[in-house]
Amino acid sequence: MLRPSTGILKNTTCWTLTVLSNAEGMLKTFIGFLGLAVAALCASSSTLQNVVVPKDHPLIFFHGRWDKSPETWWAGSGFKLHVENLQSLSLSLGNHTTTPLASIGVSVDYEPFVTVNVSVGTNTIIFEKSLTGAKAKSVVRINVEGWQNNRINLENIILNPGARLLPYTPSRLAFQFIGDSLSAGQFLPQGVDQAWPILTGEYVKAEHIVNAQSGAALTDIVSFGNQHGLSFQFFRTEDTGYYFTTDHNFTTPWEFRRDVPPATHVVIHIGANDSSQNVTQAAFIETFLNFLSRLRTIYHTQPIFVFTPWGWLNAGGTVSQYYPDAYQQIVDGRHRLGDRNVFLVNTTGWVTFADVFPDNQHPNVAGHAKIAGLFEKWLEQWESYDTLKHTVIFLSRT
Repeated sequence: MLRPSTGILKNTTCWTLTVLSNAEGMLKTFIGFLGLAVAALCASSSTLQNVVVPKDHPLIFFHGRWDKSPETWWAGSGFKLHVENLQSLSLSLGNHTTTPLASIGVSVDYEPFVTVNVSVGTNTIIFEKSLTGAKAKSVVRINVEGWQNNRINLENIILNPGARLLPYTPSRLAFQFIGDSLSAGQFLPQGVDQAWPILTGEYVKAEHIVNAQSGAALTDIVSFGNQHGLSFQFFRTEDTGYYFTTDHNFTTPWEFRRDVPPATHVVIHIGANDSSQNVTQAAFIETFLNFLSRLRTIYHTQPIFVFTPWGWLNAGGTVSQYYPDAYQQIVDGRHRLGDRNVFLVNTTGWVTFADVFPDNQHPNVAGHAKIAGLFEKWLEQWESYDTLKHTVIFLSRT
């Protein structure tokens, strides 16, 4: 402590005390500023939290078949996100997810799908390309690849700080595909994402839904482990794998109003397993016609494309066909009822032995691409010459 003094010393003492007093004030001011800075930092850090999107967020654009959990059924089911300032994305998946994993396809901004294996818990999606400096707005598409082991039980989606969900605007064109293993992408490395239905949908820039089940017949019979045929199962939320699912071994009616947008075109390629199960041609035709009649209660005027079989290819170049002329009779049957909006797609010669896996005669990757390309050419001709039915323009995405 300084003692008071006279003269210069006294003045000096007073000056020294003044300096100390100012220093104290400055310290208080500095502490005040520090408090404001900390508060600002805390506020800033609160805005830097990840964006957690709950499973019922209205801007998640679901497609395909989801139950109320929600969890996926059928290959190709999934969702789309339109995101501003996207840098990272994680999926939090619940206990109904296939164990040990489910394979999903991920596409950013309509690039080709890339396989990501996910499981119960938090799954960080690693993008093939860095999104740093990319477009401010991105579209992410996610779907399940497999015809089996294809359940993802969505709990929430985690986005980077600063990301913001925007409404997703779907294409005005929507293709509904119905079939068996020849459409589901069985044996392909990326499952349905490499199969001709989705390749076709990508080409015409359409929304696409695939209800195709390996081993299933159209006739409602047991076939290669499927307890039902597509004439029953198509109208259910669950695929035929429900039968082997311990936590969900039942089916529920599908609400077709949930298909947004509703299908503008319907494509059917089925019958191989009916033939394998010795369903007679007459019985198959009757089942197919009844199926089409029921479809017309949902898709009142949409064009329906009925594929003929390309057959089972053999190494010697021969082709084993099934149900000769049946598909023409089916289309003709609808025409006799006045339904001229059912079309036969003759696939004879589309597939050769080089286009299939030799050990199972299912189309390989190149084979599916070839089938898609030939159907695309068929569609272009149909769109060009069938002006009565030319109701949809193939739009480029915006």
